[in-house]
Amino acid sequence: VGFLSLILYFINKCSSHFLPSFPENKILVAQHPLLTVANQTATLVCNYTYNGTGKEFRASLHKGTDSSVEVCFISWNTTNISRNSSKEFNCQGDPGKDKVIFNLWNMNANQTDIYFCKIEVMYPPPYVYNEKSNGTVIHVKETPTQIQEPQPAIPLWILATMTGILALYSMLITAVFINYWQKSKKCMYHQSDYMNMTPRHPAYQKNKGYPSYAPTRDYTAYRS
Repeated sequence: VGFLSLILYFINKCSSHFLPSFPENKILVAQHPLLTVANQTATLVCNYTYNGTGKEFRASLHKGTDSSVEVCFISWNTTNISRNSSKEFNCQGDPGKDKVIFNLWNMNANQTDIYFCKIEVMYPPPYVYNEKSNGTVIHVKETPTQIQEPQPAIPLWILATMTGILALYSMLITAVFINYWQKSKKCMYHQSDYMNMTPRHPAYQKNKGYPSYAPTRDYTAYRS
């Protein structure tokens, strides 16, 4: 019996030395390593395990390799939920069973970075939080800008019709002007070539009885 007790003692001692015990009040967090965002909206799930008896929790999302920027957080207990988000982000956290879901929207390419989840037990003591996880790289793709060509205020067919009418009207006005100018030039040419060959009566011969239509003779031509 004494030998058997000695064997059992050594077995229990060796078992306690080689079998690790899971520590109490410890939080473990698991995140997806990569999240690609194509529509400016991201959903990051923070899975966690906790074996303690906490009643009030706080979960926060941090940006950067040093977790220097707190994007948003959520606090909750059995009765109340409190949320807050940074001014530079549109973020909201929702608690679930053994997980916290962070929804982000209106993201831009400049917000591409690594994000870490932090889970804290605020009450009852002792205060506990998780060790830093591997994080999630959120890759926000650049949204292509679509350049829209300005549409004319007046439809093209109306512009084409108006242009054709104006062109036809201009041609008609030009033709009328050219015709009028040619006629005026011809009339001026005839007036410059015409001479009135009928001599007029001298003033002193008006009352000598000559008909008004008879030309006045010049008698000086017959003088020798």
